[in-house]
Amino acid sequence: MLHPATAHFAMVLPVVASAFGLIYLVTKTESMSKISSRLTLIAAIAMIAVWYTGNQAGPLIWDFLSEGGQHELKEHKELGLYLAIAMGIIALLKIVGCKMKNFAIEAIAILLLLGATATTFLQGKHGGELVYNYGTPFKSYMIMDSLQEAAATADEAESIEEKIEAYEDAMDDINMFSEEIDEFYGNKAKMQEEAEEDEE
Repeated sequence: MLHPATAHFAMVLPVVASAFGLIYLVTKTESMSKISSRLTLIAAIAMIAVWYTGNQAGPLIWDFLSEGGQHELKEHKELGLYLAIAMGIIALLKIVGCKMKNFAIEAIAILLLLGATATTFLQGKHGGELVYNYGTPFKSYMIMDSLQEAAATADEAESIEEKIEAYEDAMDDINMFSEEIDEFYGNKAKMQEEAEEDEE
């Protein structure tokens, strides 16, 4: 999954661009104007890329999230889109100011960049909550959901065979979820290697 890798660039590059933007505000040199403009453009591209990869990854993990995790994912996606649009506009504004050699336009762009950078940290917080609060227990949530459903079915069943079948179906579901999650995170190949080693 590309989203975690691109997310790190989207977190760091606006900070770097902001730092060089502040240096430009102090020095007001043409060379620093060009450097900060290019860095702002690169940061904007990174932000668009991280939104795109997140947009691709979101549907893949949707079913593995609790209701609270799904709500968090929606907010994360929306804020990511707003940041991508904002960074694109900021980069355009900064480049126009650089080309026109208009310090006021560039100063506005840099101030907006600082605001977007601060918002990026908030977005990173949301992403961290998705991973650590909702992402880690993907398996446990699905296991609990399957077992609760099996228990409810078993309570309504009249015969022992039907009760056993309800739990057997839950075990099949749990194994399927486990395989899907392992494949999603790239653990399938590792599991196959371990199985082959055990056979030897």
